[in-house]
Amino acid sequence: MSRPNGRRPRFTGRAAVLALVLCSLVAALAYPTRQFIAQRAQIAQQRAAAEQAQAQVDELRREKARWQDPAYVTAQARERLHYGFPGETPFTSVDPDPSASATARATAQAQAAAGAAGQPWYDNLFESLDASDTAPH
Repeated sequence: MSRPNGRRPRFTGRAAVLALVLCSLVAALAYPTRQFIAQRAQIAQQRAAAEQAQAQVDELRREKARWQDPAYVTAQARERLHYGFPGETPFTSVDPDPSASATARATAQAQAAAGAAGQPWYDNLFESLDASDTAPH
């Protein structure tokens, strides 16, 4: 079959078969490639989690080693539980905020009481609950 103008067709049967083979290769390799990339990301995530867990284990081992020291146990008992040795007089500070003066606290309490006089009892209750909730510990 010859063409009258002598030009070959641009899209031959061979080109169509080659395009079909290439498309099928791309389709066949797309899913495994995506799975490979997803698995690599999952492996990296698991390694990061394992490193974090190992760091936590190391920290707990150091903590355990500290608790094996009798001096550390004694210091923690004195600090956390307010224990004292025989003959000592342990005490606890009542005022947690030493920077606030007693007069400033008394003035604030007097202003709160004066403002509360004209309110219903339940508003006073809710305000006192809010105040106690926001107080520094």
